[in-house]
Amino acid sequence: MLKAKISEIRAKSLDEIKGSQDEKKLYAIKVKYLGRNGELTKILKSLKDMEAEERRSAGSIANQARQEIEKELQKRGKDLDNQIDWKKEKIDVTLPGEKNEIGSLHPIALVYREIEKIFSSMGFEVVCGPELETDWYNFTSLNFPLDHPARDMQDTFWIKSPKEKMVLRTHTSPVQVRSMEKRKPPFRIIVPGRVFRNEATDATHEHTLHQFEALMVGDEVNVGHFKYIAKQFFSAFFEKNVDIRLRPSFFPFTEPSFEFDISCTVCGGKGCPSCKNGKWLEIGGAGMVNQNVFTAAGYPRNRYQGFAWGFGIERLAMMKYKIDDIRWFESGDLRFIKQF
Repeated sequence: MLKAKISEIRAKSLDEIKGSQDEKKLYAIKVKYLGRNGELTKILKSLKDMEAEERRSAGSIANQARQEIEKELQKRGKDLDNQIDWKKEKIDVTLPGEKNEIGSLHPIALVYREIEKIFSSMGFEVVCGPELETDWYNFTSLNFPLDHPARDMQDTFWIKSPKEKMVLRTHTSPVQVRSMEKRKPPFRIIVPGRVFRNEATDATHEHTLHQFEALMVGDEVNVGHFKYIAKQFFSAFFEKNVDIRLRPSFFPFTEPSFEFDISCTVCGGKGCPSCKNGKWLEIGGAGMVNQNVFTAAGYPRNRYQGFAWGFGIERLAMMKYKIDDIRWFESGDLRFIKQF
């Protein structure tokens, strides 16, 4: 029965090959009989389930049929190629060529690369951490009290886990502790990465965004080091002189803590609609690392000092590329991406 089926497939395929009039039809015949799900291929795959004697007999016939079909396909392909009268084929060399679509980097990726380039030139190491974090690294090790509002469902995506409390990280700061556990001061790192917030979206808010984190730890690190490095970075990023201003604030993982602003990159601190005539643009948070964070990472209390600071990468991209709605970054709209 199987031998008859193989003979039938062989005869049908050879007849179709002889009757094919172009290479497209010839390729379709090859796929029909010898492709991954071709008729003869299915039979060859089924041989492994047969008895040894039947497998040898049927396998020999099937392989012979496959070889004949392949030989005829090759022969017919050459015949069709020889039938083309290349002298009659005309090519108009004055016609414009077909334009190949070229991809472009997402504006967030462009800002990532620029940040990493500038900080690498200042001796910072680029490190990464998991986006799915434990409660310990995301909150507790960073000195967040158990009743801190940031732990609430309004701000955080909690993940059901049978072993321990898990969360889609709300900031890149967990990598501070993870990095300190593996490094002995002095060191300096940056942590660009994606974070998640449980909030409604509008022109200035998103549930999925990107942040940048910088951490420098040593024996005598102070706020002056932070201001100098921040000024060097923003001046290089915006390709103009940028001043830094600090304002008192509070973050559980830094003490003292600051909000830091930069001089308006549009008017240079003179006052304009972009800065609402305030001359400054709010960028992010910073401060000296709280000693409770050092002890959570395994460092002796009051042995080292360090500063940490960070900001939203979307915020920086919107300023650099004059983008007016944060939702464009996650829209997937190619019209937006192709501008960069």
